[in-house]
Order: sequence, then structure tokens, then C-alpha cells
Amino acid sequence: MAWRFALMIDPAASDDPRTDFSGTFRIIDPATPALSVGELSTQRGDGIFESIGVVDGHAQEVGPHLERLAHSAQLCDLPAPNAAQWRQAIELAAAESPAEGEGVIKLILSRGVEHGPAPTAWVTVAQAADNTTARTRGIRVVTLDRGYDSGAPARAPWLLLGAKTLSYAVNMAALREARRRGADDAIFVSSDGLVLEAPTASVVLRFGDRFVTPEPTGAILHGTTQLSLFDHLRAEGHDVGYETIPVADLVKADAAWLLSSVRLAAPITEVDGIAIPVDAGLTASINRYLLSPRD
Repeated sequence: MAWRFALMIDPAASDDPRTDFSGTFRIIDPATPALSVGELSTQRGDGIFESIGVVDGHAQEVGPHLERLAHSAQLCDLPAPNAAQWRQAIELAAAESPAEGEGVIKLILSRGVEHGPAPTAWVTVAQAADNTTARTRGIRVVTLDRGYDSGAPARAPWLLLGAKTLSYAVNMAALREARRRGADDAIFVSSDGLVLEAPTASVVLRFGDRFVTPEPTGAILHGTTQLSLFDHLRAEGHDVGYETIPVADLVKADAAWLLSSVRLAAPITEVDGIAIPVDAGLTASINRYLLSPRD
């Protein structure tokens, strides 16, 4: 049976010296209404979020997710989250998940109610989808033009391309388009022909013994799972790097994956109808690592 837990947060200032923030949390019934009709997260997508994988009751990569939440808040001119408060909320949510199995914790920080005095914040945890098929059999992807060139983030920082915002309509439209084309997922590319990222995942390619991902510019959301994997690969003696990757190089890779916090490593089997090799053994090893407890 699917499970879910939710709590609202009264956001504390980033320099609040308290060590116990339990009085700022309000547990709510996730099946009942909880947001005002004036809430800007639902009216305009004006807010930020993070999705944290939970494995056997353990929240994965909490520190990197909180760092990225703070980075997104800065880009969006939102109040800086109090890391200790959010960490305590994550611990409470993780404690409500089963001791076995996978889940996902979502952190949401919104600008709040229109003309209101303060942001709105909440945390949910729920059972994750079964991603076994994607991890073992792989996924087919298509490339989709993101609609801007590689220099756009520097010219127009107000596009918030490096922030994880609630405005995910384009990302969801890209997934629907991918499915209309007979694929499982998409990879965004710049209008000048460079690989960016997937709508909800990072792209990692292997060429020989070197693992690469697109250079983390303002156009790409730096993936917490990708960062963790690169640390692991370095420790295993592999060469890793950030590069400018032309679209044509996707089908030249010896193996490729989409990486995300919940689906983990999904091997790419096909790009725009062209088959690429799948390293099943390496993929299984990567996912064993990603399923191990990671802080």
C-alpha cells in the first residue's frame, strides 16, 4: 500500500541560533487541502524545490541537496533557508518512511501568498515508483532543442536556468513530446548544438575509461547524484571530467546514463533512433553504489 507523510514549516531565518526547530513544524494530513488559493507556488510556479531519494529509511545526499536549495533560493531572491531547520524536517520525514524500500522526500519553498508577509514551506515523503525496469533494461531518449544557445545564461541570468524552480511545465512538456516520439525520456540540447541535461536528470557519458558530463554552466542544474557518482568513480581509479559535449558525440559514447536522485542510473539504449552500447555490469555496479547509504 502506498504511503505518504507531510508537514508544513514556519521558515526560520538562516542565522536563527536554535538547535531544536520542532516547534516550527506542523504535521498535516497529506490527503487534505493545505495551501491558500493565493499561494504563488500554484499560481505562478514561484518557488524552488528539491527531491531527495530515501533508501531503507535513509535520506540520501542531504547536505548537497540543502546546498542546492540554498543556491536556488539565492538565484530566485528568496530568503536563505535555515539548513539546520530543513535538516531536522528531513530527518522527521525519513523517520516516517518504511525501514525497507525506496521513497522520495520533497522540499518546497515558495514565495508564499500573494502580498503575504512570509514564504510558504513544506516537506513531503512518499513511496517512490518502481524504477527497476529503467535501471536494468534501459531507456530510449530523443534530443530536444531547449530554445536557447549556450551563451544565453550569461546574457540573461533572469531566466533562472541554474535554479531548481517549481516552474516545470517545460520539463513535463518535453517528457510528453519524447513519449509522442516513441521514447522514454529526452535530452535537452542548446540551439548551437551542445548537450545540456534531461528534463529531470543529468547526462553522463563514458568514452573508454573516461566519464564526462556537460560542463556545469548556468544553463545546467548541477546534479547531486552526478556529483556523488563522480566522487565514487574517482575513488575507483576512473578519470572523470566536465566538458563541452556536441550533440553528435552522444551516439559515439561507449555507454551513457541519465542520473537522478530517485530513478538513479538509467542506461541509455538509444538516442534519436540510433542504438548505443549498454554496459550492464557497470550499470549494476553504479546502482549498487547509489543505493548504499550516502550523506
